[in-house]
Amino acid sequence: MSAARDVVEVLAKALTDRRDEVHVVESQHKGATLVELYVAAGELGRVIGKQGRTAAALRTLASAAAEKEGKTVTLEIRDTPYKA
Repeated sequence: MSAARDVVEVLAKALTDRRDEVHVVESQHKGATLVELYVAAGELGRVIGKQGRTAAALRTLASAAAEKEGKTVTLEIRDTPYKA
């Protein structure tokens, strides 16, 4: 697990009411780290925020955490149900 994944997971759980439905999946894709954040459909607005400001802040913090490890990261936020 990377620091970027940890940052996204902690913040997403703090932002949502249904913490048990927050899932973060990390994978490598084209030389970069892809972090996918899955939240319940009703919680998507809380994670995105007004005019996308919260989502932008999440992406910035994830990028900063990844940069400390010498990586690049892309954060994708999904409201589809997580399938293990």
